[in-house]
Amino acid sequence: EVDFWIIPIIQGFVQIEELVVNYNESSDDDKSSPETPPQESSCVDDVHPTFLVALISRRSRHRAGMRYKRRGVDKNGNVANYVETEQLIHVHNHTLSYIQTRGSVPVFWSQVGYRYNPRPRLDKSENETVSCFRAHFEEQLKNYKKQVIINLVDQTGREKIIGDAYLKQVLLYNNANLTYVSFDFHEHW
Repeated sequence: EVDFWIIPIIQGFVQIEELVVNYNESSDDDKSSPETPPQESSCVDDVHPTFLVALISRRSRHRAGMRYKRRGVDKNGNVANYVETEQLIHVHNHTLSYIQTRGSVPVFWSQVGYRYNPRPRLDKSENETVSCFRAHFEEQLKNYKKQVIINLVDQTGREKIIGDAYLKQVLLYNNANLTYVSFDFHEHW
């Protein structure tokens, strides 16, 4: 009976915008040459299609915290600072959805100290991490089916220890529904 008084809230962000694409307003460089015949449009919406775009992000209540103070995974498989972002696009009576999740690397690790970019350390062994890593990705796969993991950890610097532990856990888990990609920003900077 109290459900009427409970207001559901999220820690996150919601924005919905209507966008109109006007193909007729092009720069001089984009205009056709005099030899190009004008294109006939088959539908009024094709001239000025309207897109309804929604962006919804929500942060998990599990293991939320300040950067450098809350890292890694807990015993239940929850990762620190986990955020789910969904982008919805509605056009021509069709709705498309793209979901991206992000969170801390799902191994037991931490960074001690308040200075900029403190050195990370592993807090538990590989064997102690396996069940929590598994719990994290079983929940992910239950919710989202197949996943592409993009590891953004520095692969050569002080974060290498975390990246190596992450890759090792992915290999131990050995699930065909996970695709692992390592992308080092420092290499492409």
